[in-house]
Parts: sequence; structure tokens; C-alpha cells
Amino acid sequence: MKTFTAIIEKDSDTNLYVGYIPGFPGAHSQAETLDELQENLREVIEMLLEDDDLVNVGVLVS
Repeated sequence: MKTFTAIIEKDSDTNLYVGYIPGFPGAHSQAETLDELQENLREVIEMLLEDDDLVNVGVLVS
């Protein structure tokens, strides 16, 4: 099982947690709780990995 890092912020206007996975175009979600956001992002990653058009996931080197 691979591990991916999510960037998560709490939106002060909506009071929702907003997260995205760097290197995965379209891998973002929002939720009322961190647990719900984690599950949403997991589902997004699963869908993206099933997509045959996803060629390569970017790697950040700094």
C-alpha cells in the first residue's frame, strides 16, 4: 500500500476542511470532519489510480 501526503486547511468562510494531494491533478476534496476528508481523498486516489489515462504521478524534489 502506498502512502500519499495530503495538504489540509480549514476554510474560515465555510468552516470545512479542504485537502488536496500534490502531484495528482484533480485529487482534492472538502468535508466537515478530518475523518470524512481522509475517506474522501482516499476514494479520489483510488479512482485516479484506476484511470488508464493517468500516466505518471509527479514527484516533488526540493
